[in-house]
Amino acid sequence: MSDRRERIEAKLKERLGASHVEVIDESHLHAGHAGAATGAGHFRALIVSDRFAGRSAVDAQRLVYAALEDEMGSEIHALSIRTLTPDAWSE
Repeated sequence: MSDRRERIEAKLKERLGASHVEVIDESHLHAGHAGAATGAGHFRALIVSDRFAGRSAVDAQRLVYAALEDEMGSEIHALSIRTLTPDAWSE
């Protein structure tokens, strides 16, 4: 289990009040990619939070990027994001 992945999950839970977070490190799929040379990783994230209610998908993603602003570029090269409200997650 990646320490970096765990830190990203913890930060998303804390900063977004997320009830569920799954972060998958897909860096191994991008070996040889220019972004991989810097050590920054490729991640896929699913975040469930009440804070996404009433927001567009773009606004919800902006919240995620703001929560991870310190990691973007240094720890994270690429991030695929799926955001859901708790109601949408339960469906």
